[in-house]
Amino acid sequence: MTKKQVPQILSRRVVAQSRLLRIEAVDLKFSNGEQRQFERMKGSGRGAVMIVPCLDENTLLLIREYAAGSHDYQLGFPKGLIDPGETPEEAAQRELKEEVGYGSHNLEFLTEVSMAPQFFSAKMYIFVATDLYPESLPGDEPEPLEKVTWAVDDADNLLTQPDFTEARSVAALLMLLRKRGQSANA
Repeated sequence: MTKKQVPQILSRRVVAQSRLLRIEAVDLKFSNGEQRQFERMKGSGRGAVMIVPCLDENTLLLIREYAAGSHDYQLGFPKGLIDPGETPEEAAQRELKEEVGYGSHNLEFLTEVSMAPQFFSAKMYIFVATDLYPESLPGDEPEPLEKVTWAVDDADNLLTQPDFTEARSVAALLMLLRKRGQSANA
């Protein structure tokens, strides 16, 4: 793989901002002399975590929660932002306790993913949590999250669910299956 020279940033400025989002206009000069303006959403720089909780060798624990972007309920894995001063592992343990009421004696890093890197600067660390134990922390969700268990060997059926569409959850499931040497068609 050849390493391309990234464009030179000529200028950047905030063009819109809300409580959660900051949109920047970035003026760039490419190595061939071309200049373009791109817009991107800037994250906090801390990133986020997603956790694939395994109640046992064949049982996943998911949540169904409201998704404002699509104005419906989505099935997926627990996730959340990394708080200031937290490591990704600490954030994963906290989110697991807040969203599904478990901690993990065995939290294993699975992969790091980005979401639409052409527009977002955020990254997400995905972990697999096994050897779970009951422990809850108060969360910031406006309503209780629905917990849903799913058999790993029924992953094909999970992938066809109309409310299991969030790409990072799909990627986490597929990465888990790959790690275990299984396929979605197992």
